[in-house]
Amino acid sequence: MGSIVAENRKSLMLFSGRGFPELAEEIGQVLGVAPTPSDSYEFANGEIFVRFKESVRGSDAFVVQSVTEGVNRWVMETLIMIDALKRGSAKRITVVLPFYPYSRQDKKHRGREPISARLVADLLKTAGANRILTVDLHTAQIQGFFDGPVDHLFAMDTLADYVQKKYAGRPMTVVAPDSGRVRVAERWTDRLGGCPLAFIHKTRDPLKPNQVVANRVVGEVEGRVCLIVDDMIDTGGTIAKAADILFEEGAADVIVASTHALLSDPATERLKNSRISELVVTNTLPLSPEKRLDKITVLSIAPLLARAIREVFDDGSVTTLFGGLS
Repeated sequence: MGSIVAENRKSLMLFSGRGFPELAEEIGQVLGVAPTPSDSYEFANGEIFVRFKESVRGSDAFVVQSVTEGVNRWVMETLIMIDALKRGSAKRITVVLPFYPYSRQDKKHRGREPISARLVADLLKTAGANRILTVDLHTAQIQGFFDGPVDHLFAMDTLADYVQKKYAGRPMTVVAPDSGRVRVAERWTDRLGGCPLAFIHKTRDPLKPNQVVANRVVGEVEGRVCLIVDDMIDTGGTIAKAADILFEEGAADVIVASTHALLSDPATERLKNSRISELVVTNTLPLSPEKRLDKITVLSIAPLLARAIREVFDDGSVTTLFGGLS
């Protein structure tokens, strides 16, 4: 006999960063596998150390990291986790980034600026990542920055199911807070059965650079529930102003649906004082207790991520989860 034949077995292993371990635990519960225990800590000078307590040799490794506040710390931890898996002989490493860091820096607006979203992709690849799995990128072109497969998941169905059930029977208009979100808003109108679409047109005075001097609503909003859709909410200034403009145009109610709740200061205060009746978000990022306002509803993204992870592990199709979009 001139060869040794081994049984071809695959093992799925889940690994959690410290950015939001509760999400990884929830994903593990859906999959039926617990995150692999690890030693993770910082030295006195801030250097990060990671060691996994179980063998990862030959595994299909999925690293879950929510890059929340303290972005650079969690990006670095993710890179170190990938390197540890690579040197531990993991067969394939998939990085699950519910929120892709630096995604707003996806192009140069002026000379001598970085394209940081591309830099993050290069770092992940260099560290040893074979694949990226992420949710609602700021712009779809970021998929092309990584030299390998990128599974782009959408939270729209999760958010839309909730909105449809709660606001059933009320006339609704989907609103894009600016022209850049119109394509996303169009997909929402299709998902909600063809309801009207509106967007907020920002008029600028050429003599006053970088200042919006007037806003105008284009579309049917009077007497309707206005649903503002966006991929992320950071300081909350855009949606708070958008809500005021919509009420001035006769909107009956204003709600917001957003995938990523960054809610950097002073977002909580702005939302509390705004005329928005409800903000619906997912738990791609952790929300601290002081930011959990009564008007904020958090939906779990874990079932969607778990289904996608299972499809990747089984060599199935992630695209079919979204009717051909991904």
